[in-house]
Amino acid sequence: MTTMSDVRAVLDLRSLPCTTRRATIFGMFDALESGQAFEIVNDHDPAPLRGHFDARADGSYDWTYVEAGPREWRVRITRG
Repeated sequence: MTTMSDVRAVLDLRSLPCTTRRATIFGMFDALESGQAFEIVNDHDPAPLRGHFDARADGSYDWTYVEAGPREWRVRITRG
């Protein structure tokens, strides 16, 4: 179980251009050590991003909704 002390950063996707979001997210994920996490904040459900994690991280991550709308979504992504 990840605690807030394991969360290294909060990334607000609403302030990033769409063209740089995925690279920024995976750059943050790649910088994590096992057991560390970061959170993303978005104005809609980032569920499609989870498919990219499935393809790229091959089950070595955990995806936890911290808040699920309706105005803000927060997802904690933990490196396995």
